Amino acid sequence: MRQTVDVVIPVYQPDEKYARLLKGLAGQTYPVEHIYVMNTGEAYYRASEYPAPENITVKHLTTAEFDHGGTRDRAARMGSSDLVLFLTQDAVPADRNLVENLVRCFADPQVGAAYARQLPAPDCGAIERYTRQFNYPPESRKKTKADLEELGIKTYFCSNVCAMYRREVYQELGGFPVKTIFNEDMIFAASVIQSGRAVVYAADARVVHSHNYSGLQQFHRNFDMAVSQADHPEIFAGLKSEGEGMRLVKKTAGWLLGHKPWLLPQLIWVSGWKYFGYLLGKRYRKLPKKAVLWCSMNSRYWK
Repeated sequence: MRQTVDVVIPVYQPDEKYARLLKGLAGQTYPVEHIYVMNTGEAYYRASEYPAPENITVKHLTTAEFDHGGTRDRAARMGSSDLVLFLTQDAVPADRNLVENLVRCFADPQVGAAYARQLPAPDCGAIERYTRQFNYPPESRKKTKADLEELGIKTYFCSNVCAMYRREVYQELGGFPVKTIFNEDMIFAASVIQSGRAVVYAADARVVHSHNYSGLQQFHRNFDMAVSQADHPEIFAGLKSEGEGMRLVKKTAGWLLGHKPWLLPQLIWVSGWKYFGYLLGKRYRKLPKKAVLWCSMNSRYWK
């Protein structure tokens, strides 16, 4: 029986990548039932500049209403499809087979979630390009509870930049947390794994998505990531991220030595900011409120 697919896209001040995303969805070999766009700030949504397929619903939110988990959960419950595909506004399908290749994962009844490979954009810097290769290799993998000893925290890795969920499982496990600063995807993926099901990394399902973050931007991002881990010890306690982060730094440094050694100071600079943000985020409860607000990239969460 053919499984139906709804798409959810949280949006804030969308640009031409969002237009390309909608165009890419329209050209998929596996058509989607409905697209739910959760837009923060109606004044920023210039509808005439974006494709307007008949199967799209745009819901406008205020800034105060947005939440990483809650907004996505609200949209997911609007539809009734078998599968729900979450995308960010800057994740552009790399080809016409994105949806089809994700849907194929769910032929296995054990699979509760599947996420796509993220390819670097043409303007992506060398360090970030290598990071994409590290986090999103060309080989697919099915992850279950049995992989925790080998993979550690990577067992729970899943990215709502482009991830698909079985609706039945999503509803059974309670969906995304409705109040979270970050990591709603990994938090839910952990519940999928702990329930005895599987999460699949589908390397043949591909989106173009990358950022050239500065050291300070990485600091803010890692602070929020660590806050989410501190707030969910039932998932992340005993599964440290530092080891995986150090492995990435060492691998990247080795690659740079052989290819672009002049970028090593940049790697050290950015990695230092990442680690500093992570350390403070894990200890955010000990920080003054003003310090927390400065460290976080999501000040709305704290109000």
